[in-house]
Amino acid sequence: MTTEVAAVPQITLQDFQEAAEVVHAFAYHTPLLTSRLLNERTGFDVRLKAEMFQKGGSFKLRGPLNKFHHMTPEQRERGVICSSAGNHAQGVALAAAFNKVNAVVVMATNATQSKVDATRAYGAEVVQHGMIWDEANEKAKQLTQERGLTYIHPFDDIQLITGQGTLGLEIYQDFPDVDVAVVGIGGGGLISGVATALKACNPKIKIIGVESSDGPGMKRSVEAGRVVTLDKIDCIIDGLRVKRVGEHTFRIVQHYVDDIVTLPDTDIFDAMVWIMSHCKLVVEGAAAAPVAALLQGLVKAPAGSKVACVLSGGNVNLEQIRHLRWN
Repeated sequence: MTTEVAAVPQITLQDFQEAAEVVHAFAYHTPLLTSRLLNERTGFDVRLKAEMFQKGGSFKLRGPLNKFHHMTPEQRERGVICSSAGNHAQGVALAAAFNKVNAVVVMATNATQSKVDATRAYGAEVVQHGMIWDEANEKAKQLTQERGLTYIHPFDDIQLITGQGTLGLEIYQDFPDVDVAVVGIGGGGLISGVATALKACNPKIKIIGVESSDGPGMKRSVEAGRVVTLDKIDCIIDGLRVKRVGEHTFRIVQHYVDDIVTLPDTDIFDAMVWIMSHCKLVVEGAAAAPVAALLQGLVKAPAGSKVACVLSGGNVNLEQIRHLRWN
């Protein structure tokens, strides 16, 4: 008896290029920034992909823009619904506003208030339910059936992943001799798109994922050879706090990502402060994770390697920072 292995989703370079045309009609091509001090600390030539300057404050606008482009008129007419820790909410709400589509967003009750307020300001209806994304997602699925809405998954959707991957395409366009890309992992949508796009441009580029060791769902899944659901999750960083990664994203990460490293939330919060202090950039926790991995020496590459580090967003939970204590 043979075990059937699910195929890796195929997304071509042309798919990313077509998505880029759609995305760039509304979204920015964000800059790659340098940090002399970060280069000195790491021994690498590091470029920071500054997605906190994106509309909506994070990369999460890219995927929904591509998703809306592929919807039927009937789906647009019915309206859409999504579940989110915050940034996907804003991405869907903003993309819906651009496309004149009604949107409902289900967010956890402990979601960052600034993200809740921004989502409402973009015109979406916000429903708050549960304490983590997985619980909010169950509510979204319930409302999908009750209201006949079109569901937009926050990470496990090929059109969404392709839209997020336009970020990787931009990295290669601006930094064609890049050796390594370091990307945070929550549900896996961002790293799936970036890894596939960069490998399509140059298969030799090394992709390193970064997770919180307080909720390493993707690393555990890759080690097990299947998607696993974490029994509990202690991570408090909303962009990284997912108990179960996606089926599509798991297969893509398993195939295209060269290594996954983990570190505790405290190290990631330290990196947030380091970036704000030394790079003068406001980043949220999930965005600081790749820099945290660099600062902690977890990115293994030859000295002088050209490293692209994705700062995925800047929608900071100021209340959370106010109550944190660093050693």
